[in-house]
Amino acid sequence: MMGAQGQQTPVDAERAELLHALANARGTLRRTVRELTDEQARERPTRSALCLGGMIKHVTRMERRWARFLAEGDMGTDYSDPQVFAAHEASFRLTDDETLADVLADYARAAEETERVVEALPNLDVRHPLPPAPWFPEGASWSARETLLHVLVETAQHNGHSDILRESLDGRTAAD
Repeated sequence: MMGAQGQQTPVDAERAELLHALANARGTLRRTVRELTDEQARERPTRSALCLGGMIKHVTRMERRWARFLAEGDMGTDYSDPQVFAAHEASFRLTDDETLADVLADYARAAEETERVVEALPNLDVRHPLPPAPWFPEGASWSARETLLHVLVETAQHNGHSDILRESLDGRTAAD
């Protein structure tokens, strides 16, 4: 949106800056998996259960859930359901029937969905109650701004994990 003089409003500038920062974080994650085979993307090169293909899947799932929260005020998640935790754990693995190219394409679609949702918001002060979960204070809510910052921070955190995984595989990182 533009103001009356064709200039970006402060709200639109902030929205654009947050989306730009998120796009940069996504790009770093994508660079971490460049030139990998599907087999390499499935490897677990550290003592953890994490693999690079799974990191892409996990961040995609996380971003979609938070975009749904922004759009609908609900993540579609019941944290008391054991299947929710099973799906969370599965999101960290690239299965034999999945390809790195497919999960990267899905990540790109999730990014586009997030950007459409954010662009459709009237402003970044839109606020929704957080779902009941042991890690959220009871009755807490987040604005769209806080939600986008959370997605950005979580993506950046997983970029660090991904750099460690990639370096363990072949000595490279997203910066190489």
